[in-house]
Amino acid sequence: MQEFNKQKIFWHSRRGMLELDLLLVPFAQEKFETLSPQDQQLYVELLTQEDQDLWVWLLQQTKPTDEKFIPIIDQILAHHKKRPNL
Repeated sequence: MQEFNKQKIFWHSRRGMLELDLLLVPFAQEKFETLSPQDQQLYVELLTQEDQDLWVWLLQQTKPTDEKFIPIIDQILAHHKKRPNL
């Protein structure tokens, strides 16, 4: 089983695009550690994708070409919906 550096995951979740940061950073901080090892790996792989791709996927305007990302995208969106509006 692979161990992930939580600080690295946090910094890779910061994209420099506010809209993505508002979705990814809280997910990384609040949810990443509770994910299964497979989902943790999937999230790390998701972070290697281009910002413009992540944005349209997270807006659900298009589906990822690699459908393996759909479950982690769904988890990110569900986590965001559960958070109180700040």
